[in-house]
Amino acid sequence: MNNDIAEGKWKQIIGKAKAAWGELTDDELTKAEGRADKLAGLIQERYGKTREEAVREVHRFFDANRD
Repeated sequence: MNNDIAEGKWKQIIGKAKAAWGELTDDELTKAEGRADKLAGLIQERYGKTREEAVREVHRFFDANRD
């Protein structure tokens, strides 16, 4: 999913993101604006994952929530 699509649908799926990554705050998720790179960075920091793991996780999330 490209960033434009993710950003456009972000407000619709932010609740699902909160369920997937419960340690991220609502404010952090809002500021991520559905941008895969920002979200991956937050996941990497909060969960101690490698950049590659976080990016794969974000891509799987957006692919699963594609409409």
